[in-house]
Amino acid sequence: MSARLVLLGSKGGPAIRPGGPWPTSSLLEIAGRRIVIDCGLGVTRGLTDAGMSLKALDMIVVTHLHSDHVLELGPLIHTAWTAGLADLVRVFGPAGTRACWQGFLQSMAFDIDIRIVDEGRPDLRRLVDVVEFSDGEVFSQDGLTVSALRVDHPPVTDCFALRFDHAEGTVVFSSDTAYFPPLADFASGADILVHEAMLAAGVDRLVARTGNGARLKEHLLASHTFAEQAGAIAEAAGVGRLVLHHLIPADDPEVSQADWITAARKSWPGALTVASDGLVVEFADDSSV
Repeated sequence: MSARLVLLGSKGGPAIRPGGPWPTSSLLEIAGRRIVIDCGLGVTRGLTDAGMSLKALDMIVVTHLHSDHVLELGPLIHTAWTAGLADLVRVFGPAGTRACWQGFLQSMAFDIDIRIVDEGRPDLRRLVDVVEFSDGEVFSQDGLTVSALRVDHPPVTDCFALRFDHAEGTVVFSSDTAYFPPLADFASGADILVHEAMLAAGVDRLVARTGNGARLKEHLLASHTFAEQAGAIAEAAGVGRLVLHHLIPADDPEVSQADWITAARKSWPGALTVASDGLVVEFADDSSV
């Protein structure tokens, strides 16, 4: 299994609309592992569309507990279980992740218990190990090290960027964050930086379409990063490729890929990818947009 990154869901925010993209989730295949980063709505279908057998589910890392990053955590694991999952799945997430999982188990207790008896399945409750993390090293095994950095995503305080280091390559995910200069040091020298991105021209239209008016706009401006700022982080970090992800807005008919490229190019001259659902980013791909 060669290293690759699959952007399963590419939009920022929990809302989905007809014909639009799905919320945030990614698949990182590295060090012989299949690692799911975030579990927004649609992650299960995204994984199967990417060719992954759900019973091979191995490791999940959740950056924070906003619904567009965790809504399908329980359903993904449960669906993998119905597909034949029989080995331990390790779930890493911030404080509250264990309660999220336990709440899902409680809501599905009838179904889980009856399938154990009626279908002879192993007890799902014994197949998942939840580890809650904070800043610093999250996981280290067989040459793969996962590290976390607390980022600025008010009002959420437990929100973490992630760095995956292995001989096959280094990938950093910004998570949701306002412009956060310390992220450049955290991502220094990475092969791929996956950074959230917002386009100024689309914010007012998004707010008008979604509702909540000034409060929603205030949140977006305080808690997210414009594409040109993401480019500045990539430039300061000296990464090999910048991937704009968790796009805000991601389904505005007046916004094209060219608009994202133009914004990022104000600060980033290097290899650039604009996320879309199902897009595969190969580690060895040196081409740039």
